[in-house]
Amino acid sequence: MPLLTWQLWLARELVIDDPLPWQKLIVNKLTPGRVAQSMGGVLAAIGTPSHFPKPRGKSPGWPEGQTRKRRIRYPTVKKGTTKQKQQQPKSA
Repeated sequence: MPLLTWQLWLARELVIDDPLPWQKLIVNKLTPGRVAQSMGGVLAAIGTPSHFPKPRGKSPGWPEGQTRKRRIRYPTVKKGTTKQKQQQPKSA
């Protein structure tokens, strides 16, 4: 939180006060809340470092003239059932 407040304090000189209809216009010494409210214009002017998205297009698909092979099917391995041990009679 202190880092955010420090950044807002440094950005006071860069932003222009754009109050909401019920807020009074502040000429100098903007509060951190009013600076945060006006930071959208600063961020829009700076822009973004990311690239624009590439057009998707259509994939080329399977090359013509190349034969396809069916995938190898392996038999299903099933776990066998275990037999219950017979109980031996207890000796006296």
